Amino acid sequence: MKPIIFGSTEENAGKTMCIIGIGRYLRGEFWYLKPLGDRHVYKKKRLWDHDVKLVTNTFGIDVDPEHLTIGFDHSKLRYMYDENTRSEKLKEMCREAPREMPVVVEGGRNLSFGASIKLDPIQMARTLGGGLVLVVSGEENSILDNLQFLKYFVDMTETDFRGIIINKVKNVEDFNSEHLPYIEEMGYRILGVVPHIKELSSFTMKYIADKLFAKVIVGEKNLNVSIENIFVGTMSVDSAIRSPIFHKEKKLIITSGDRSDIILASLENNTAGIILTNNIPPPSTITSKAEELNIPLLLVPFDTYETARRLNDMVPLITEDDTKKIRIAEETVKKYVDVKSILQSAE
Repeated sequence: MKPIIFGSTEENAGKTMCIIGIGRYLRGEFWYLKPLGDRHVYKKKRLWDHDVKLVTNTFGIDVDPEHLTIGFDHSKLRYMYDENTRSEKLKEMCREAPREMPVVVEGGRNLSFGASIKLDPIQMARTLGGGLVLVVSGEENSILDNLQFLKYFVDMTETDFRGIIINKVKNVEDFNSEHLPYIEEMGYRILGVVPHIKELSSFTMKYIADKLFAKVIVGEKNLNVSIENIFVGTMSVDSAIRSPIFHKEKKLIITSGDRSDIILASLENNTAGIILTNNIPPPSTITSKAEELNIPLLLVPFDTYETARRLNDMVPLITEDDTKKIRIAEETVKKYVDVKSILQSAE
């Protein structure tokens, strides 16, 4: 079977979500590669790619995650391989797949990532003789611009380009009526139009704790709660209480550990979790109350501004232990993506 290579026009477009959905459709009977890693995970003095670890763990692919990635650093890969040996290494990784099992190859963060070492999605599709599927996402005009640019300036003549999946669309009905005909006129085969799924763009308290290397003071049993709103508590408690955001459900509060007034008010207003900044732990009375309510308290060494900045820069990736997001990804792809056509292209 021909490999299926997934690429994207921009970072965080949703390639891994699509692969998870296809993997579930295949009941886990597929082989997965991500030759050029771009999401480092350091564990037990070993370097893995986040997406590789997610896919192998989700589907029980019995292979060391390190063996599914050639490397991470462009300069090291240039030193270790020339063009011929790099291509042969890529083909060798595909040949390791069990016989007759579909091979799914995930590209890096965007369409050009890895181009200088010929590990971008287009070059990998040509090297492996596989079908290329592109995932595009973003604001509507951005999607149209990217697709038009791709048509005008990217040479696909030697590539088995199978089609596009349009992801994170805010209003699918409007998009289909207003923009889909124009995209089809460009000559693109549409393999799916996927709506923006709010749950896939949210964080859990566990994810935040891991990314910030936070200490969990209490509420460890409720770290899987999802966050939908964020409130930075630097003002007076009276001003905070007057804010509509402060009274929303599933909110995260970011405030200094010595702001007992804000923390107590937060515990009484449907708060999902609190990040305590400046490495200042709260009084025992507050800790006891949070524990009684099973509301996670996270302690971080950064000041409130830096904590909010880091949270703003955080990408809501699917993690291997977030079974809810994995299930939503599977159901979303099943409903909105033409998986059969994608798999038929591999035959």
